[in-house]
Amino acid sequence: MEHWTDQGIILAARGHGESGAVVSVLTQNHGRHNGYVYGAKSSKMRGNLEPGTWIEVDWQSRVSDQLGNFKFEQGKNCAARVMDDPLKLAALLSACALCDAALPEREGHAGLYHGMMALIDTLQTPVWAQAYIMWELAFLKELGFGLDLTRCVANGDPRTLTYVSPKSGCAVSLKEGYSYKDKLLALPEFLKPEPIGDGQDDISKGLKLTGYFLQNWVFAHHSHGIPDARMRLQSVVTKELAKVA
Repeated sequence: MEHWTDQGIILAARGHGESGAVVSVLTQNHGRHNGYVYGAKSSKMRGNLEPGTWIEVDWQSRVSDQLGNFKFEQGKNCAARVMDDPLKLAALLSACALCDAALPEREGHAGLYHGMMALIDTLQTPVWAQAYIMWELAFLKELGFGLDLTRCVANGDPRTLTYVSPKSGCAVSLKEGYSYKDKLLALPEFLKPEPIGDGQDDISKGLKLTGYFLQNWVFAHHSHGIPDARMRLQSVVTKELAKVA
């Protein structure tokens, strides 16, 4: 009998059978892990299976390579803390969907687990949107697709970094990139080595920047492409910015 206990964050729950579900959890020590939950559709259990819920996990299986069964204790529904804010809720659901779709099962990613916990806490602060984009940059790096936003790839002035190359994922300074600006991505002010203020559209620029590399580097060969939850996040942020423009 294979057995372990851990703590984790619910990423997704997919109904299976009359009352059960296959649940995806980002655990601290066992990576993204799937397991079957009996009685998942009961009123008592449903609240513990919402994406973003922190949970104590007990997994067991006859052999290690089987799906196995989950038992959960002491759930804490973190989504309830942002339920009244559509933007923050969209960010939390997007982060869960990205982890569920992109992380190989049972591959250790303790850094991402702690990063998700930090993101959930930061959603309660005024800089939650910037923090979310920073989380996506860390997510890209964890998967081997790190961006270099600290220097100009063309050896230009690092004090005037303005663009990002979609080919290399490296920053480009104003002078060196101006002639190619229509082919480059915008670098948000808050991601520059020496930021000066923050523009109203910086969040939209940041989501477009990370979204490009998620779409073209991480999910380029996934059959379903970038998760719908991530696309909804960018859509609702764009609509909110349009209201205040």
